[in-house]
Amino acid sequence: PSCSGMLAACFAAAADPAPSQLDTVTVTATRMADAPYNVPASIDPVPGAAFHDDTLAVNLSEGLSATPGLLDRNRQDYAQDEQLSIRGFGANSTFGVLGVRLYVDDIPATQPDGQGSSTNFNLASAERVEVLRGPFSALYGNSAGGVVAIYTAPGSAPLLLSGGAAGGSYGTYRADIGASGAQGNAAYDLDFTHFHTDGYRQHSSADRESFNGKLDLQFGAHSHLSLLGNVLSAPDVHDPMGLTPALFEADPRQAVASASSFNTHKSAEQDQLGAVYEYQPSQSQSFRVLAYLGERQITQYLSIPVSSQSPPPSPGGIINLSNRYGGSDARWTWHTQLAQRPFSVVAGLSFDDLREHRRGFDNFTGSGASARTGVEGTERRNEIDTVYNLDQYLEANWEFTQRWSALAGVRRSQVDFDSADLFPVDAQHPHTSGSVSYVAATPVAGLMFRAAPWAHFYASYGSGFQTPSLDQLAYQPNNAPGLNFGLQPERSGSGEAGAKLRLGERAQAEFAVFDTSTRNELVVDTNADGRSTYQNAGRTRREGLEAGLQTRIARDWKLQLAYTYLDATVRDPYLTCSSPGCATPVVPVAAGNRLPGVPESDAYAALRWGGGAGWHAALNGQYLSKVPANDNNAVSAPDYGLLGIDAGYVFDLPNWHIRTFARLDNLLDTRYVGAISVNDGNGRFYYPGSGRSVLAGVNVDWKE
Repeated sequence: PSCSGMLAACFAAAADPAPSQLDTVTVTATRMADAPYNVPASIDPVPGAAFHDDTLAVNLSEGLSATPGLLDRNRQDYAQDEQLSIRGFGANSTFGVLGVRLYVDDIPATQPDGQGSSTNFNLASAERVEVLRGPFSALYGNSAGGVVAIYTAPGSAPLLLSGGAAGGSYGTYRADIGASGAQGNAAYDLDFTHFHTDGYRQHSSADRESFNGKLDLQFGAHSHLSLLGNVLSAPDVHDPMGLTPALFEADPRQAVASASSFNTHKSAEQDQLGAVYEYQPSQSQSFRVLAYLGERQITQYLSIPVSSQSPPPSPGGIINLSNRYGGSDARWTWHTQLAQRPFSVVAGLSFDDLREHRRGFDNFTGSGASARTGVEGTERRNEIDTVYNLDQYLEANWEFTQRWSALAGVRRSQVDFDSADLFPVDAQHPHTSGSVSYVAATPVAGLMFRAAPWAHFYASYGSGFQTPSLDQLAYQPNNAPGLNFGLQPERSGSGEAGAKLRLGERAQAEFAVFDTSTRNELVVDTNADGRSTYQNAGRTRREGLEAGLQTRIARDWKLQLAYTYLDATVRDPYLTCSSPGCATPVVPVAAGNRLPGVPESDAYAALRWGGGAGWHAALNGQYLSKVPANDNNAVSAPDYGLLGIDAGYVFDLPNWHIRTFARLDNLLDTRYVGAISVNDGNGRFYYPGSGRSVLAGVNVDWKE
């Protein structure tokens, strides 16, 4: 978290100037393993307990509310994933995560095209989640407006068996069982989680099962191998879709009528394996090789009118994706001396590959009055899309004086798209195969000044880029078949400066100001026949500040504060569409308009009492300012504030650790918009947040 200079009084009141023990946490998202206090970047490690001790332990958003600069919004629609953004990047994603890189134990959960999903994050087995913001995110290549990485807890002796269950409002429950331990040179951590909800809204039920496993093998003093397995099954997740402002005001729990008539839902299955081998021949050098492969099957039923599905170029109303993906990352690390001062170098090569077999079908059978919707009909699309990247990266860290250090790096990325069309529609629409290649170099550099053991200051600057995703390339604005290869990648330049303050175990704070300018911003071009196409607009700008504080105000009382101010605006005017059936952009978007999906202010506060065995309780609150829903800012979701409370009791016995909890969220039953479908062509912008809800649970650990 981050904090402003006005908090100096908090630090003057603390007695011990030694760095906090919290700094013993090591972060690796910058590839230079170190305490976050010593890194010239905005990076926050969030402990796994924040995701699984007193929560449903299903949604990533449950543990990230106190991370400045990051906004993770639960759509209450498990067919569309959470809406995750960092400093405004990713806020315009209509489903999944775009603009932010995701990783599970260093294996990408973001594909080479930049589209990702957090549904395979198994939170019950998480040791920590790292959140990297700002210029150094660009060292992860394409679509890295920020990085969110989850790490599985390592196994250790003695044997630990764990299990938990939680249930509450709207027919929601979660159960998990796990085991971790070590025997000889092997250590393991395994967890299986089952989740079900009837849903806050109509037609929003979901089932999800996930397994995550990690096996660590130590070979002598120099070699280490980690084997990773991750499985996700979400067989029938209903999609209530967004609501228009009028429908939201009438009843936020309803689903649009076409959700039932077209049986809108999504099914997803994913299996993934990975291995990480590390070899350290000496104290000064180490080698690391990661390899992974996986399969993902997705079927999604959409609510596209029959009249729009019928014309020959239409790909239908059902999407079927069969994905095979894999990749590797090889890295060399060297620690030495430069001018008799510590100097480290990391050099690496990364390759990721996606082969997507995309098929489309009508979401109806029959014709005219006898047409039956919500069932698979005639095949309308059949193509194989391939995306791969080959990246090289180099990083160096030099502590050139006792107080000054520099961290710099560069990454060269090449992302290639290739489409092989297997389905000629007719004589007027023959095969439309094609390919395109994007190349970018993204340098970044930062300085850290250690003014005192309790005060570090830093500044950094770098460039980044984001290619169009396969879904943004999928349709051409003239309704012709084939991919829209005319799109260009976004290019950005980003700078930040900040302070990191620590004073004993009593308080820690950070403060950062940032400014990012982007050109060739990817925005909506047309909304026709139930689908959106995209174009490159001109310049945009995201600037603001992040502030936060964690402090112990009394023996058993802790206060946590976080605030983000973000001014995200259009710099060059352009034209867009704002209504269904719009095939030509005619609506002006003026310079100075706010970027859709991005609130200006986001504030969070939590007051916690207790710790260890016995009773504990907490009060939390969040405020979010109004959020524009479309490019011309004609519609905005209103601002809102939420309150929540929770309490529980912890039994700490010789072989048993039992944690019980109960929580009440949205205490005042506030009606609010939980997420935004940016630029929705049908005006269904709003995903309602849930009303007052109750959740209770128990987590049990047995140690041998």
